[in-house]
Amino acid sequence: MTQFSPFKPIELADYDALHPRFWAYQPQTSEINFANLFIWREHYNLQWTLYEEWLILLAEDVNGDAYGLPPVGPANRSEVTRAFLTWLRDTRGSAAPRIERADARLVAELSEDEFTITPTRDHFDYVYEREALATLSGRKYSNKRNHINAFMREQEYTYEPLTADNVAACLKMACIWCQMYRCKDDLSLTEECEAVREALEHFTVLPLKGGVIRVEGQVQAFTIGEHLNSQTAVIHIEKANPEIRGLYPLINREFVRTAWEEVAYINREQDLGEPGLRRAKKSYYPERLEEKYRVTLA
Repeated sequence: MTQFSPFKPIELADYDALHPRFWAYQPQTSEINFANLFIWREHYNLQWTLYEEWLILLAEDVNGDAYGLPPVGPANRSEVTRAFLTWLRDTRGSAAPRIERADARLVAELSEDEFTITPTRDHFDYVYEREALATLSGRKYSNKRNHINAFMREQEYTYEPLTADNVAACLKMACIWCQMYRCKDDLSLTEECEAVREALEHFTVLPLKGGVIRVEGQVQAFTIGEHLNSQTAVIHIEKANPEIRGLYPLINREFVRTAWEEVAYINREQDLGEPGLRRAKKSYYPERLEEKYRVTLA
């Protein structure tokens, strides 16, 4: 039976060991990058180890049951996937041994005779053409432009990059956002706010970019993203005062326009099956959905 080296929790000091492996893989899905795994490490109890040529990522669900993320490394990954799932079942004692968020590249390497592969629609990423989000031109974006124009008629604002100088103001705005949405009564929002805090507190040491909108001098919106691959940026976080019309489409447009000129695509992550979030993401007309799958032993 395959044995894996001891897993260790993801730490900031692991960046130099892990990031080059992610970048060499050139992922298309939003989870497979260091910053995302780092800011969510506590929520998912994320851990890692190396096995031959592959990076192996271990996580836990809300019930404490262990599962894997897709092995990161060269093809063909059929053997290592089988070994990992068997280890989860026989050694780790997982009640439902599985790999979550598997991308289409991994699935193409696996035989349906050995594995059961199930699409997980709620985790499909929304991928947009960068030019479309940066300009919002054309008839289909008229509603977005109307909201932005209404905001600009009513508000005095400035847009600026997120830097060490405005991190504290963004943290304050994130706390206010959480109070407005009663995060303490919603565990998923509480966990999301913790991930936002991690991103802001480590913003200057992680490979992140961000943007900020101030209204009358006060931070009312901010966003954070990073390179996912050489052609794509991924937006991890976007928060705005929901009581100010037009803030969300404006910060989306300005961040894409000013910070990501070198990429062709913007990945705005998944909708988690939330109807309102799904409508919002569809309203920007994605170029494609980046599919993800659950993989189990057949």
